[in-house]
Amino acid sequence: MEIHDMIKLLRVKKGMSQEQLAAKTGYRDRSSIAKIESGKVDLSQSKIALFAAALHTTPAHLMGWEDTPTESIPFPAPRITEDVVTFPVIGEVAAGYEHIAVEDWDGDTIDIPAQYLRGHNVSEFFVLTVNGESMYPLFVPGDKVLVLKQSTLNKSGDIGVIRYDGDAATLKKVEYVTGEDWMRLVPLNPNYPPRTIEGADLEACSVLGVPRLVLRELGE
Repeated sequence: MEIHDMIKLLRVKKGMSQEQLAAKTGYRDRSSIAKIESGKVDLSQSKIALFAAALHTTPAHLMGWEDTPTESIPFPAPRITEDVVTFPVIGEVAAGYEHIAVEDWDGDTIDIPAQYLRGHNVSEFFVLTVNGESMYPLFVPGDKVLVLKQSTLNKSGDIGVIRYDGDAATLKKVEYVTGEDWMRLVPLNPNYPPRTIEGADLEACSVLGVPRLVLRELGE
């Protein structure tokens, strides 16, 4: 079985739509996944790893090198009490560039008062750790950020968690003009340069969410 056939088989088996798989792998819409599943697009090694993670298997199984799929360990669901939601801290996001989007769990959790969800369901959020200083002083390394899942930003100038280049993620202010084929990732720290993404590179970009709460441990 070819890799594109395996991707479609696993996606359907897991009850996942092409739109959902596109969102998990950083593609803009279902048409990109349709092309991949039809065998019209050759995937790079990094893209194969990205699809394997999204489909909870291994690159080796996806490529037909091992017969038994290996499921990745799922993230635990948030634990809810009367006043507090305990979220798993599922990885880290770079306040910089060229950082692979890490989505794993080492047991770290954080308690967030339920009132801060502002009526949203807990499934609409995830928590990441900030790595890097390009968003200083609003975000500093080690901050835990409660992110509301969104596939779009409300307006140009909003801060979002952005996946770009397929498998890298960053926390940035995002500038764009509706109808134009570009967007600019802008650090708050003036010591770091902005980055403009345009043309075909936008195909590998997606909005993962917007920060809603920052939690910071103060030194003793």
